[in-house]
Amino acid sequence: MINKPFQFKQFTIKQDKTAMKVGTDGVLLGAWVSLELNPFSILDIGTGTGLIALMLAQRSNSELIDAIELNDEAYEQAVDNFENSDWGDRLFCYHASIQEFTDEIEDTYDLIISNPPFYTSTYKELSEERAMARHTESLSYQQLLASVSKLLSEEGSCAFIIPYEEESNFIALANKNNLFLNRITNVKGTKNAVIKRSLVQFSFFEKLIEKTELVIEIERHQYTPEYIVLTKDFYSKM
Repeated sequence: MINKPFQFKQFTIKQDKTAMKVGTDGVLLGAWVSLELNPFSILDIGTGTGLIALMLAQRSNSELIDAIELNDEAYEQAVDNFENSDWGDRLFCYHASIQEFTDEIEDTYDLIISNPPFYTSTYKELSEERAMARHTESLSYQQLLASVSKLLSEEGSCAFIIPYEEESNFIALANKNNLFLNRITNVKGTKNAVIKRSLVQFSFFEKLIEKTELVIEIERHQYTPEYIVLTKDFYSKM
């Protein structure tokens, strides 16, 4: 288990209290999501260590960046990471479920982002905390998208990273919640590997869908130019 802090170029992530550590998925989503609409307010659902919220604080001038985290230890860790960053005055973490948050909050957000739980198979080998963070039974895609649809501003957008095999189902559920796919990037570990992840961004508007593919590595620890360009503002060794 990796418990030592993860040092990015402009912030540090302490992760000794949380089940879910810094991983490629979160970094990909935080670096990939389009900020072209210059969102005033951002919401990170299931923030974990606070990684994505911190990445968006670095990338944007958004004045309000809220995060939600249900797990006690992860919530405390995220608050600590926020307070120790250069953007503590713009970051706030709520200790609640997305369902509770949706019922209580009347405001909407210009950008909503989430690296949701997604192990739909058995998870007996995982600790309870890690299983909750990674299993859709703790937050179904339908619950997530229904809440996002209520919390998203009329002109706003929302972005997620999901398993490739869940892509069609997720997009169909999004459509049922009046969210339409605008951007999608399929992610592969290497050129000849199978697609493992889909980065997806939606809004309330139907647009011509921007489709791309991203390959992470040429070979072990040798990264593609595209991946380097995407993540170089964050990873210290890029």
